[in-house]
Amino acid sequence: MSEFITIGEPLITFASSEPDVSLDEVEKWHKIMGGAELNVAIGVQRLGHSTEYISRVGQDPFGKSIIKTIDSYKVGTDYITSDANYFTGHQLKALVTKGDPETFYFRKNSAACHLTPEVIDSVNLNEVKFAHMSGIFPAISETAESSFRKLYERLIDLNIRTTFDPNLRSTIWKSKEYMIKTINELASYAEIVLPGIEEGKVLMGSDNPEEIADFYLKGARTKTVIVKIGPAGAFVKNQDGTSYTVKGFKVDKVVDTVGAGDGFALGVITALMEGKSMKSAVLRGNAIGALQVQTLGDNDGYPNREELRTFYEREGVSEE
Repeated sequence: MSEFITIGEPLITFASSEPDVSLDEVEKWHKIMGGAELNVAIGVQRLGHSTEYISRVGQDPFGKSIIKTIDSYKVGTDYITSDANYFTGHQLKALVTKGDPETFYFRKNSAACHLTPEVIDSVNLNEVKFAHMSGIFPAISETAESSFRKLYERLIDLNIRTTFDPNLRSTIWKSKEYMIKTINELASYAEIVLPGIEEGKVLMGSDNPEEIADFYLKGARTKTVIVKIGPAGAFVKNQDGTSYTVKGFKVDKVVDTVGAGDGFALGVITALMEGKSMKSAVLRGNAIGALQVQTLGDNDGYPNREELRTFYEREGVSEE
């Protein structure tokens, strides 16, 4: 069994090889695998923790490629089912020299949209220490949202620690209003909530880190809110009112921002799984986010233990 579990939709990504060219004009592509929750699972495993990933893919070349690739990362595939009736989700991603890349999804009515709550009943959670939940999977279909909620219920019943990242994808929600209502409700079930300041503006009307934290600390199960504030690092506030900022790391050149938030999440999760303090966990989150933005792939910058240790030594910091 595994220490860590998450649920999401893996995507085949056709990434542009032509910088600053709009998606409709790109002619050269390369194929990679994406998926925010999967990124987290890959990074958690890379730091030496056992993982499981719940999902569904099509019985098509994309689905077969995804399962082979996930296996190669040593992420657990026991709960990835395949479906002959629906296709595997995929997307296009632009290559940019500055800012966030343009993306376009092909995921409506995909196989993952048909992952039913019955699948969740079969998942063994006995040895799971941490679960990561994201606002993407419940957006893709009503069935997926029901399955997501079923997993949440089981995690709560077993008192398993959970993180929740809003991970806003407004184009796949049925409406902005429903997105805001649902994301804010789902966040309230997590022990640790991980919003960004831009997400705060959309979800609760403020980009002030403390106001965002106070909003999510109203959640019935929420003990800590960690607000990602970009290169400046992260602001932390706890249920008892204590708060502090953990500074980020200077990056000379940002290559691609995709995967940085997932890197932050996996840094926090793995450090807490190892018994580190919250400050050390956020420090690790900042470190992995900084490493990731210096690479092109969605998870290529996630370090193993030796690489993380080397990064800390170079930066002159240490974990508590």
